[in-house]
Amino acid sequence: MSAIMEKVKTIRQFNRFYTRQIGLLDQHILDSNFSLSEVRVLYEIGNTDNCTAGHLTESLVIDGGYLSRILKAFERDKIMSRRQSATDGRTWYLQLTAKGKKLLQTLEARSNQQIADVLQPLAADQQQAVIESMETIRQVLSEPQPITLKDLVFRHELLPGDVGYLIYLHGEIYAKETGYNLEFEGYVCKTFYDFLQNYHPSKDRVFLATYKNRIVGAVAILGHSKELGQLRWLLVHPDMRGIGLGKKLVDDAMAFCREQQYKKVYLLTTDQQTTAAKLYTQHGFIKTEEVPQEMWGHRLSEVRYELIMKNE
Repeated sequence: MSAIMEKVKTIRQFNRFYTRQIGLLDQHILDSNFSLSEVRVLYEIGNTDNCTAGHLTESLVIDGGYLSRILKAFERDKIMSRRQSATDGRTWYLQLTAKGKKLLQTLEARSNQQIADVLQPLAADQQQAVIESMETIRQVLSEPQPITLKDLVFRHELLPGDVGYLIYLHGEIYAKETGYNLEFEGYVCKTFYDFLQNYHPSKDRVFLATYKNRIVGAVAILGHSKELGQLRWLLVHPDMRGIGLGKKLVDDAMAFCREQQYKKVYLLTTDQQTTAAKLYTQHGFIKTEEVPQEMWGHRLSEVRYELIMKNE
């Protein structure tokens, strides 16, 4: 079986599982004289301003004839009423009556409780995993919306787990993109260990960019003395490239260096990091040393860049 068909099989298995789960929920949630389709129509009318039959047909992907019968039944039971548009006599807006609103509140409360009952036995991290997995599926399969810097949250306070996640990102991303072996991950672990032994926010700063509470970009400034700083661990998640995140992180890092009045800032990288090197030179860094060597399963050159600060 091909790789794509294996994935198709997995998705179909999940669909069957989730359909059964939803079916069990719906059986208890409704517990009324209304079908699931009728409840969906009721919910959409109650949560849409100036709702029309056309909107319901499109958003719920429901047959027009079937929808018409549902709406007539709602009117007959005094759950819904129609209001003619003041600007277009051909348009009729659908709205819930007081009885309909009360019914919707009852059904929503019942639905919320059933879902809460499903989540309740799970540990907090399991609950979060379920929510994040659902959100991931929704995002990936929905119409893609371009992410911008405005969608990200920036912070420079280190929290428990941040360093561990940064080590993970370095190991995963560099293994995929450059083929670095486990020696590289060990090297990253050691550099972060050494950093944490002497970390102090007054001289060191880690700049983090997060998206939906996940770190997607980082850079750090290490204060080695009152005059010397080091830029380290610049990383941008592949999904966040092309939006100016790398530049934003380095801009913030250099602003911190100016605040600290460092006279010189240096960084170490490799000749394989051409995109990052371009960013460094744009900020005024100059290559001062290049040493060929073998490390992390590759023959490469370690490159040193330096920047003489012009503090105002």
